[in-house]
Amino acid sequence: MSSYSTVFKDETKLDINYIPSRLLHRLAELNLLNQFFSFILRFPGRMSQRVLIAGKIGTGKTVLTQFFGLQLSREAEKRNINFHYVHVNCRECRGNMLYVLQRILQRFYSNFPVRGYSLEELLQTLVQALDEENAHVILTLDELEYLIQKAGSDPIYQLTRLQETRSPNRPHRLSLICILRELSILEKLDDSTRSTLQNNIITLAEYSKQQLEDILKDRVNLAFKSNTVSSDTVSFVAELAEAENGNARYAIELLWRAGKYADANQLSVVTPECVRMATASVYPTIRKSDIASLSLHEKLFLLGIAKAFNQTGKAYISMGEAEENYKVICEEFNEKAHKHTQLWKYLQKFVVIGVTHTRKDSTGSKGRTTIISLPWIPAFQLEKELYKSLKEEAE
Repeated sequence: MSSYSTVFKDETKLDINYIPSRLLHRLAELNLLNQFFSFILRFPGRMSQRVLIAGKIGTGKTVLTQFFGLQLSREAEKRNINFHYVHVNCRECRGNMLYVLQRILQRFYSNFPVRGYSLEELLQTLVQALDEENAHVILTLDELEYLIQKAGSDPIYQLTRLQETRSPNRPHRLSLICILRELSILEKLDDSTRSTLQNNIITLAEYSKQQLEDILKDRVNLAFKSNTVSSDTVSFVAELAEAENGNARYAIELLWRAGKYADANQLSVVTPECVRMATASVYPTIRKSDIASLSLHEKLFLLGIAKAFNQTGKAYISMGEAEENYKVICEEFNEKAHKHTQLWKYLQKFVVIGVTHTRKDSTGSKGRTTIISLPWIPAFQLEKELYKSLKEEAE
């Protein structure tokens, strides 16, 4: 039995729940969170705070807040402040505030039950627990949409106004961070509840391709063995994730899947073809009907592109390389090659049906050239399907 070989050094660094030791491209937002909650370290109990964090999937909302919570917890411990950062996913709690409160109370009472308690009773139990322990809590409600859709305004209103039910001189012990994708969901709340949440809003923009590359390079260094993931492969993954609204979560998952395909095929490096196989496992590949609908020379040109990727192992090829490979394919099938203008039209069709992706590049010596990638289908699979279709057409 052959020994197991892997490109990974520590694949747990690609896990969705992993909190990196440094936070890339979110330092401004991290500093803002530190400013909003600095009172916990300077004047614990003097006030409470509520912050909204909004952004699309994969913009780093969860990792930002967890990184912040971990840092604040360490600093509070140095100052002998009994501080707890509690991160609760409302989707996992099925949009039920009772389960959310159970997660907090279990920090103070192990195996705390939910059944038999009303929301008001749980809130008062929480107040009692915080007072008894002289504790301060930041509760982060991740995917707040699920709580709003399931429970509406009342539970959130009661939670945000918890301090008002206490004597004015009693310490403020509970602050909130609410994470959601779109601020528009707040329109489902009544005016009173909405006004308690909208004072401090941090909006996370989509990551750019360069930012995604930086994040991926950092994870590559942590998760993979040396020289197993090239900069070309990293750039390719970043480009795909940029097309998915700058989704860093998708980028990291795609990188992990590509590593798994490298291991499955007993490769010593993670190639762009591994990335294509990973992409095809996440999204449906090209339909056979799409290939069947192509004309003869569209198939020949696409076959030339697929063979170029399959033979070179590259993530990108130029329009010139695609044309040269197309001419070789035409000779193989005894067909006269079409001109550049016609091939350009074919390429645009491939983009429309979702086979290829193109961009302009100005690094060439002859000015701007078209760069082609094959993001969503493995080159070997596309080549196989095209040869099969061309054979069937010839019969």
